[in-house]
Amino acid sequence: MEIDTGSTAWMITATALVLLMTPGLAFFYGGMTRAKSVLNMMMMSFVSIITVTIAWVIYGHSLAFDAAGDGTGFVNKIVGGLDAIGLNGVVDTAAAGLVADSTADNIPNIVFSAFQLTFAIITVALISGAIADRAKFGAWVVFSVVWATLVYFPVAHWVWGGGWLYGLGIEDFAGGTVVHINAGAAALALALVLGKRAGWRKEPMRPHNLTLVLLGAGLLWFGWFGFNAGSELAVDGTTGLAFMNTQVATAVAAGAWIVVEKLRDGHATTLGVASGAVAGLVAITPACGFVNPLTSIAIGAIAGAVCAFAVGLKYKLGYDDSLDVVGVHLVGGVIGAVSLGFLAQYPFLTGELASSLGMSREQGLGLFFGGDISQLGLQVLGPVAVGLYSFIVTYIIGKVIDKTMGFRVTQEDEVTGIDITTHAETGYDLGTIHSSGVTSPNGPAVPAEAKKVDA
Repeated sequence: MEIDTGSTAWMITATALVLLMTPGLAFFYGGMTRAKSVLNMMMMSFVSIITVTIAWVIYGHSLAFDAAGDGTGFVNKIVGGLDAIGLNGVVDTAAAGLVADSTADNIPNIVFSAFQLTFAIITVALISGAIADRAKFGAWVVFSVVWATLVYFPVAHWVWGGGWLYGLGIEDFAGGTVVHINAGAAALALALVLGKRAGWRKEPMRPHNLTLVLLGAGLLWFGWFGFNAGSELAVDGTTGLAFMNTQVATAVAAGAWIVVEKLRDGHATTLGVASGAVAGLVAITPACGFVNPLTSIAIGAIAGAVCAFAVGLKYKLGYDDSLDVVGVHLVGGVIGAVSLGFLAQYPFLTGELASSLGMSREQGLGLFFGGDISQLGLQVLGPVAVGLYSFIVTYIIGKVIDKTMGFRVTQEDEVTGIDITTHAETGYDLGTIHSSGVTSPNGPAVPAEAKKVDA
């Protein structure tokens, strides 16, 4: 099969856009933390690019998208095989100028693999927001590799790589279940493992730089067009539909969030508009290729309003999800995934795929558009199965790391600030700092003993 150069060029562009989302997330999360841990927060995103990339090339692609054995046995329903270790065959296919069978969209499999790699990276990075201010950097590095291996790669296989949820016919166009519910459930588990920040609910822990938050939200919004529209793996009408629905739902969700704020608190905030936009992006992700723009307005409105309330659950339930990963990504992902059981209008099952699965095209439709209850059942089953698996395995991983190398910094380091104690840096150098003196914003530090108060 010959390569479609137009689709391939678009997919390379989309891959770069999705990769940009992780630095965008670093800005978004970094601005939401306190000033003394902004660099550590951003480093957790950037190091995820390093660790997940290496793991993906060595074995991640194989576990997610390679067929185990003949591709039909029990093992293949749970995890991929090992034939593509080191991208074996993937690189050969690209070098031969051919298209791999696993994509069937006239793009080289190496491009498909690179695109999927960026999804794995952002999923791992998302979790870090729940444990801001208090996690050991080394422990996070280890966690990122182990979690990707035991949770993300198998779940990607379940839904996209020919696993058991794929075989049942679940709809997840761009990762509502694989990425956001997966990361949100993991974030909750890890927040419980590490416990609450020192001074939580007693001291103000407001975002230190809302300018960074808005910049990060803008980069996420921009990169998300590659995330969603790129998931068609081609350039066609569905690509355009996913692009438009992404824009519509995001804008509506941002508006819905600040309306809730205005009615509830009396003012609309920049943090609210940024958070609402992300909630809309999350919710439309699984649905963007299956609904029309009017429907995406409804999804965006529901996501923006519900998530605006959901971020307050941590105060009622007593878990310290520092940057609201659970309230935005878990809740928003569930809204988007379940909505397809009602609102999916364009059958995701092509005639060829439906035949191979022993299903009909109509099984991809939502209840409101001629479908039956079975699709709604699948859209509930997927989030429940992925959420429970991710939560349980993440909790175990977190506990093992905590018991062996320790996952949380000391309270002294947490109070001082992880930036200076872990990285020997500060995000904002507003003056010269010497350990023997005090900071002077206009020049060298003044030794402490030289500062006298006149009688």
